[in-house]
Amino acid sequence: MIEFQLDTASGVATYLQLVQQVHQALQLGILEPGDQLPTAQQVVAKLAINPNTVLKAYRDLEREGLVRPRPGQGTFVVGTLPRSDPAAQARFLDSMTTWLRKARAAGLGPDDIEAIYRIAVRNLFAEGVA
Repeated sequence: MIEFQLDTASGVATYLQLVQQVHQALQLGILEPGDQLPTAQQVVAKLAINPNTVLKAYRDLEREGLVRPRPGQGTFVVGTLPRSDPAAQARFLDSMTTWLRKARAAGLGPDDIEAIYRIAVRNLFAEGVA
């Protein structure tokens, strides 16, 4: 089951962060059809957010055809999103983890690392090299 996390400094609406995390989990194969999402009560208890925020995210995912509520049972994944090669994902994750350890060992904090990552992604896609 997915565990949602919030980034209060991101400027992204809370419900959109939940939607994006489900999208990412589907793209990476962490969530698959048949998997259950945490109940709204579970998400509210863990993240201390308004239940309507969770319900709004789940409604958006339902409109996209990715989840479907089952009364009395919960909300379940019913759709998929395109996935890249799982072996390529695993190789990249290993490489990225190594890079992150080096960055942390060099004294960089999460904000520094995220800034470097975002600049690198922006530069790469601005060059059209993707």
